Amino acid sequence: MLARANLPLAGVTVLDFGQVYQGPYATLLMATAGADVIKIEPPNGEPLRRRAPAGKSTTFPIAMLNSNKRAITLNLKDERGKQLLLRMAEKGDVLLENFAPGVMDRLGVGWTVLHEINPRLIYASGTGYGLSGPDRDNLAMDLTIQAYSGIISVTGEPDQAPVKAGPAVVDFLSGIHLYAATVTALYERSVTGVGRLVEVAMEEAAYPTLTSQLEAYWSTGKVPPRTGNASHGRVPINVYAAKDGYVAVNLAVEEHWHNLLAAMGREDLRDDPRFSSPAARLKNRAETDALIEGWSRSLPRMEIFAIAKQRRIPLAPVRNVDEVMHDRHMHERGYLDDIEHDEIGPVTVPTSALRFHGADRRKTTPSPKLGQHNEEIYGGWLGLSANEIAELKAGGVI
Repeated sequence: MLARANLPLAGVTVLDFGQVYQGPYATLLMATAGADVIKIEPPNGEPLRRRAPAGKSTTFPIAMLNSNKRAITLNLKDERGKQLLLRMAEKGDVLLENFAPGVMDRLGVGWTVLHEINPRLIYASGTGYGLSGPDRDNLAMDLTIQAYSGIISVTGEPDQAPVKAGPAVVDFLSGIHLYAATVTALYERSVTGVGRLVEVAMEEAAYPTLTSQLEAYWSTGKVPPRTGNASHGRVPINVYAAKDGYVAVNLAVEEHWHNLLAAMGREDLRDDPRFSSPAARLKNRAETDALIEGWSRSLPRMEIFAIAKQRRIPLAPVRNVDEVMHDRHMHERGYLDDIEHDEIGPVTVPTSALRFHGADRRKTTPSPKLGQHNEEIYGGWLGLSANEIAELKAGGVI
């Protein structure tokens, strides 16, 4: 167990069976909040490990999502591996997994079994469609959930095929929900003394993102079309070409529009009937967009951004991943951390977007190699002898 620190989850031990993005991100948030997260993988590693070059066990996603954790290997298909997990579950506070529904039950280490062994244990499950319902056993990946949840249907240009969101939005959105469910259950346990099963379905975590489209459907009775970067109901909300790229504009109130007219030197258009109200701009969308882009194309992105900040206009340059990874603001706030990883070298990793004012900031330690802490956990925590650990390793149990 790690020494208790001035961090919200200090003293909490998490058995982390998270794999790929969803589960590991949930437990990364727990680790940065002070929990002792023990990443448990099969002897050949979780799927992201298997992308590593020969002789290594770290990929960029592994490094990014597994800082401040300890790592062990465990073969749950071996009866000795199952018994080791049962012993760890007796001592742990949280077990988190994002396997397909029923996997842990079939292995004999599901919620019912573990709750009987340790009634205080929180069991957190992340799945695509949930632990119940007719779609429970559908295979789920970020892309397929984006499709099934409706996200892809509303993304893209109206006259072209629908497209997915560029990043793995549902994996991470559901990972955040899984963190929230776990911490909510930990709070309840602090009152009742009893843990519970919590679950998050990726499909359900994605649904609220459609709020604007659902509103449009509810108010018109018609499925809203794709609108590209534009909005269904407000103008200007769009992405416009600049001299060296693009800028995104999202004007929410009339003051923003008046400020933009001033920035463009076109205050003479304030009372122009084509642009004088939200309804007028919506009716004259093409003219409004052309007016703005005629101005934006003449200036570089960052110059437009500087003008917008001065004028209090909700506008930002469209940045690429290199610009975002080296963002000075996030580095100065300590969210992005440049570390040296002993397997993959210098790497930029996130800490946590959750800020606990008055708490210590946990120093970022690089993600562990596959099974790096087997001796530390099985020997120091469970009390196995060196010979017992060696036998387990030789037998493919760890």
